[in-house]
Amino acid sequence: MADTKTKIAAGLERAFAQNGFASPSVGDLREAAGVSLRTLYKYAPSREEMVYAALEHRHRRYLDKVFAGLPADPDAALTKIFERVGDWMHTETTRSCLFHAAVASAPRDTRLIELLQVHKGEVARLAVKAAALPGREVELMLILEGLTQTWPLHGAKAVTSAGRLGQALRQEAQAPASSAA
Repeated sequence: MADTKTKIAAGLERAFAQNGFASPSVGDLREAAGVSLRTLYKYAPSREEMVYAALEHRHRRYLDKVFAGLPADPDAALTKIFERVGDWMHTETTRSCLFHAAVASAPRDTRLIELLQVHKGEVARLAVKAAALPGREVELMLILEGLTQTWPLHGAKAVTSAGRLGQALRQEAQAPASSAA
């Protein structure tokens, strides 16, 4: 049962990432999920539920791709995070964040807004922990969101720039502690 649900969510994620949220018909989504229409509706009884399932699947995949097995050293971890986000952009999407795109397609959908907030909050929490930058969630999210938005225009240069900004943030965060010593 979990395998079927995961298969459906993965197919829906791919379909929405490739075609946006308005374009794919239910038939297209069923085909992308690789199941019968009856099975698709059993696991996702509405188009909205299909979007939610796709985003929840993407959330888990993104966190695993970007944050699993990071180096223990905070500087190295931060560099690796930016590299992995660049890799994600290269392999998974050439445009921008699927969560932002979903909210843009249905700006009054409170569940989509909540999914976006949960996703970005978890990304910020994990990045802050890996980079040893407590209290710097907003700054790290600005860098990560900037990377996501500028990658389609600048590719690897965006990753390099994010790395420089991240290291400057780490140095700034360490400066008060080292100057007091």
